[in-house]
Amino acid sequence: MSTRAELFARFDLSGRVAVITGGAGLLGPRHANAIASAGGIPVLVDLHRDRAESQAAELERTHGVPAIGLGVDITSPSAVEAMLADVLARHGRVDILVNNAANNPKVEDAANVAFSRLENFPLRQWEADVAVGLTGAFLCSQIVGRELARRGRGSIVNISSEYGMIAPDQRLYRQEGLPEEQQPVKPVTYSVVKAGLMGLTSYLATYWATRGVRCNTLTVGGVFNGQPESFVARAASRIPMERMANPDEYEGAIVFLCSDASSFMTGANLVVDGGKTCW
Repeated sequence: MSTRAELFARFDLSGRVAVITGGAGLLGPRHANAIASAGGIPVLVDLHRDRAESQAAELERTHGVPAIGLGVDITSPSAVEAMLADVLARHGRVDILVNNAANNPKVEDAANVAFSRLENFPLRQWEADVAVGLTGAFLCSQIVGRELARRGRGSIVNISSEYGMIAPDQRLYRQEGLPEEQQPVKPVTYSVVKAGLMGLTSYLATYWATRGVRCNTLTVGGVFNGQPESFVARAASRIPMERMANPDEYEGAIVFLCSDASSFMTGANLVVDGGKTCW
């Protein structure tokens, strides 16, 4: 039986280096903050280098850890290889990969409405979304995961969504007065990418199970991010807890999945959605 100190020690990430893709987006900095709070060293990877560096500098000021921000195109194998080489040169190790990057334009953005509907969805947008959300996750898992397997330990966390498990309720996005063909919708690629990440999790979990590399999915619900009050009310009505998530409410789950607290957990899907997928 573990003592209290031994139990809490399992959540300790001191000295462990964590690569977080989409590190300058909505949730990426929160994942990085959780890891830094547990003593880990976040590497924030994002296409927007300046934003990633700014987030890393803030984490270093707040937590005193040598966080770094890197500008990386995760759809490029050579760029991901270079990123890993940079991380190893700076820190000498990598322990954690959080596949968080995704294209996720706001549904209410008028510039996206015209083509977001399935009938009009452009092939180029499909390819771009899949490239970031799925191909990027594959390449990072292949390249960073190879190093984890070589070292004989590590954790990969794929960030999915409730819409990888259930279909988007397009009624949430309806706007009064618009004809049906102009109504905004959550695009098809979002569901496809998020469901695909669950398949990637299962594959990686079994592929590297004997090499000390664990892989799990964290499925998140909708996050409050200044959406219109009418949308928030509609969204809350479809969640048993009757509210959207706050941006910091996934931090505990991230630390759990990245740390030894989940040492016998692999191939699993940890759902944190306020109960929405129960309905």
